[in-house]
Amino acid sequence: MILKTGEKIHVITRRNFEGDMRRHFIGEVIEASGSLARVAGYAFVLDNMTNHYIRRPDKRTRIISLADAANIINLLPENADIELARYSQSKESKMIVTDGKSFTLDINEFGLTR
Repeated sequence: MILKTGEKIHVITRRNFEGDMRRHFIGEVIEASGSLARVAGYAFVLDNMTNHYIRRPDKRTRIISLADAANIINLLPENADIELARYSQSKESKMIVTDGKSFTLDINEFGLTR
């Protein structure tokens, strides 16, 4: 298995079209089998009016496909606190996700080219 119970992940769902909603998910793997993982955590959606990611208040359990090209999956450090995860801008004006303590992940879609 590529993912193990207890690992924390950040999932970006690729957009098919320019107008598609930007959706992310941060959670902890409850169970993994083959190319599927059951993950409990929080959904984040980009608010186009404010250009900020908003966390849905309810904790959700999702089945994530590791083989689906629409999913970009990042492993988070084991001490990452998903309850505190939030989006903000870095000093370099890049979009990051952080728990404010143990991890910061640059999620800039364009990398260093812009």
